[in-house]
Amino acid sequence: MSAELSSLDGRARIHAALGDPARLAIVDALTLGDASPGEIAHTLDMPTNLVAHHVKVLTDAGLVVKGRSEGDRRRTYLRLRPETLAALATPRLAGVGRVVFVCTHNSARSQLAAALWKQRARGAVASAGTKPATRVHPRAVAVAHRHHLDLDPTGTAHVADVVRRDDLVIAVCDNAHEELTGPLRPRLHWSVPDPVRVDTDEAFEVAYADLADRVDRLAPAILPGGPR
Repeated sequence: MSAELSSLDGRARIHAALGDPARLAIVDALTLGDASPGEIAHTLDMPTNLVAHHVKVLTDAGLVVKGRSEGDRRRTYLRLRPETLAALATPRLAGVGRVVFVCTHNSARSQLAAALWKQRARGAVASAGTKPATRVHPRAVAVAHRHHLDLDPTGTAHVADVVRRDDLVIAVCDNAHEELTGPLRPRLHWSVPDPVRVDTDEAFEVAYADLADRVDRLAPAILPGGPR
């Protein structure tokens, strides 16, 4: 089969997968954040068996991938493959003032996400942790330095001392997403693997690249003109 025909077949599968309103609703729900099948079922008021069917179609079309939670290994999170869906318009988020990125220790992912938002979106931003460490992880400081990010190595904080009512709270780790409830419940969830568990420069670079891509996707939904 020629490369051109293969490409056309792949595009046709994507269009077919998006041709169902329920599957398009699932894609819309995953555009800015990750979610478990159960969360999708709750958000869309859809039976779990029907969600499973539609997720399989989306996965087979290369639109969605699955990953195990780092917090509760029984849970699975779905994430969108944006490269497959480049033509889909990003939904707008109205009324967003400050963005607050949250992880467990506020020592790596949330710090890098906030620094990226400050650099690329130049909007109001903060970061916090559910169990903050006393300092930012040295490898996070190093990767921030390599990418010219402004990051305070001692500036960690607890979510209760940072989050305000009108903040857009984004959990950048599975544990924070699963632990935070009530008024502090994150509006968005980014299932970014913890680079501290691997503790190599490469793992931190992978986390940085993942967060940078997500920041660039989120910015157009909040700021006119997107990333600067």
